[in-house]
Amino acid sequence: MKILIVDDEKDVEMLFRQKFRKEVKNNNLELIFAFSGSEALEILGESDPPSVVYVFSDINMPGMTGLELLNKIKERFPQISVSMISAYGDSENYDKAINSGAKEFFTKPIDFESLKKEIKELLN
Repeated sequence: MKILIVDDEKDVEMLFRQKFRKEVKNNNLELIFAFSGSEALEILGESDPPSVVYVFSDINMPGMTGLELLNKIKERFPQISVSMISAYGDSENYDKAINSGAKEFFTKPIDFESLKKEIKELLN
Protein backbone atom coordinates (compact mmCIF):
# COMPACT_ATOMS: atom_id res chain seq x y z
CA MET A 1 0.00 0.00 0.00
CA LYS A 2 1.39 3.39 -0.98
CA ILE A 3 0.96 6.34 1.33
CA LEU A 4 1.94 9.91 0.54
CA ILE A 5 3.22 12.18 3.30
CA VAL A 6 3.04 15.90 2.50
CA ASP A 7 4.96 18.33 4.70
CA ASP A 8 7.19 21.30 3.92
CA GLU A 9 9.57 20.25 6.72
CA LYS A 10 12.10 17.87 5.16
CA ASP A 11 13.07 16.22 8.48
CA VAL A 12 9.61 14.64 8.57
CA GLU A 13 10.78 12.12 5.97
CA MET A 14 13.47 10.71 8.25
CA LEU A 15 11.02 10.50 11.16
CA PHE A 16 8.40 8.60 9.13
CA ARG A 17 11.01 6.26 7.64
CA GLN A 18 12.22 5.47 11.14
CA LYS A 19 8.72 4.94 12.62
CA PHE A 20 7.53 2.75 9.73
CA ARG A 21 10.81 0.92 9.14
CA LYS A 22 9.32 -2.51 9.89
CA GLU A 23 6.22 -2.00 7.72
CA VAL A 24 8.35 -0.82 4.79
CA LYS A 25 10.84 -3.67 5.23
CA ASN A 26 7.98 -6.20 5.21
CA ASN A 27 6.63 -4.61 2.00
CA ASN A 28 3.34 -3.72 3.72
CA LEU A 29 3.86 -0.02 3.07
CA GLU A 30 5.56 2.16 0.54
CA LEU A 31 6.21 5.71 1.74
CA ILE A 32 6.27 8.56 -0.77
CA PHE A 33 7.08 12.14 0.23
CA ALA A 34 6.07 15.50 -1.19
CA PHE A 35 7.25 18.79 0.23
CA SER A 36 4.44 20.97 -1.15
CA GLY A 37 0.81 20.67 -2.13
CA SER A 38 1.59 21.10 -5.82
CA GLU A 39 4.24 18.37 -5.68
CA ALA A 40 1.68 16.07 -4.00
CA LEU A 41 -0.82 16.67 -6.81
CA GLU A 42 1.88 15.93 -9.40
CA ILE A 43 2.62 12.59 -7.71
CA LEU A 44 -1.08 11.70 -7.51
CA GLY A 45 -1.52 12.57 -11.19
CA GLU A 46 1.30 10.29 -12.36
CA SER A 47 -0.97 7.25 -12.70
CA ASP A 48 -4.67 6.82 -13.35
CA PRO A 49 -6.04 5.80 -10.97
CA PRO A 50 -3.39 6.97 -8.49
CA SER A 51 -1.40 4.19 -6.84
CA VAL A 52 -1.51 6.12 -3.55
CA VAL A 53 -4.39 5.12 -1.30
CA TYR A 54 -3.73 7.36 1.70
CA VAL A 55 -2.43 10.92 2.04
CA PHE A 56 -1.17 12.36 5.31
CA SER A 57 -0.75 16.13 4.96
CA ASP A 58 0.37 19.00 7.13
CA ILE A 59 -2.11 21.89 7.22
CA ASN A 60 0.30 24.80 7.51
CA MET A 61 2.50 24.91 4.42
CA PRO A 62 3.64 27.82 2.26
CA GLY A 63 1.90 28.15 -1.09
CA MET A 64 -0.95 25.67 -1.15
CA THR A 65 -2.15 24.89 2.38
CA GLY A 66 -3.02 21.39 3.47
CA LEU A 67 -6.72 22.31 3.52
CA GLU A 68 -6.52 23.52 -0.09
CA LEU A 69 -4.73 20.29 -1.00
CA LEU A 70 -7.41 18.26 0.78
CA ASN A 71 -10.14 19.97 -1.27
CA LYS A 72 -8.26 19.32 -4.54
CA ILE A 73 -7.65 15.66 -3.68
CA LYS A 74 -11.30 15.11 -2.72
CA GLU A 75 -12.39 16.79 -5.95
CA ARG A 76 -10.05 14.86 -8.27
CA PHE A 77 -9.45 11.61 -6.36
CA PRO A 78 -12.43 11.00 -4.04
CA GLN A 79 -11.34 7.40 -3.40
CA ILE A 80 -8.15 8.49 -1.60
CA SER A 81 -8.32 8.76 2.18
CA VAL A 82 -6.70 11.91 3.56
CA SER A 83 -5.71 12.71 7.12
CA MET A 84 -4.46 16.08 8.25
CA ILE A 85 -1.83 17.13 10.78
CA SER A 86 -1.33 20.46 12.48
CA ALA A 87 1.01 21.79 15.11
CA TYR A 88 -2.05 23.50 16.52
CA GLY A 89 -4.97 21.45 17.79
CA ASP A 90 -7.39 24.30 17.25
CA SER A 91 -11.01 23.47 16.62
CA GLU A 92 -11.24 25.75 13.57
CA ASN A 93 -8.68 23.72 11.58
CA TYR A 94 -10.15 20.48 12.90
CA ASP A 95 -13.66 21.46 11.80
CA LYS A 96 -12.48 22.67 8.38
CA ALA A 97 -10.51 19.45 7.80
CA ILE A 98 -13.27 17.06 8.87
CA ASN A 99 -15.98 19.03 7.04
CA SER A 100 -13.84 18.95 3.89
CA GLY A 101 -13.63 15.17 4.00
CA ALA A 102 -10.53 14.41 6.07
CA LYS A 103 -10.60 10.93 7.56
CA GLU A 104 -8.67 11.95 10.66
CA PHE A 105 -6.95 14.93 12.25
CA PHE A 106 -3.66 14.59 14.13
CA THR A 107 -1.69 17.15 16.12
CA LYS A 108 2.08 17.38 16.43
CA PRO A 109 3.94 15.63 17.89
CA ILE A 110 2.35 12.80 15.94
CA ASP A 111 0.96 9.87 17.88
CA PHE A 112 2.43 7.18 15.64
CA GLU A 113 0.51 4.39 17.35
CA SER A 114 -2.78 6.06 16.39
CA LEU A 115 -1.49 6.66 12.87
CA LYS A 116 -0.42 3.02 12.50
CA LYS A 117 -3.87 1.93 13.68
CA GLU A 118 -5.46 4.23 11.08
CA ILE A 119 -3.28 2.77 8.31
CA LYS A 120 -3.92 -0.80 9.47
CA GLU A 121 -7.67 -0.19 9.12
CA LEU A 122 -7.11 0.85 5.50
CA LEU A 123 -5.22 -2.38 4.83
CA ASN A 124 -8.19 -4.50 5.92
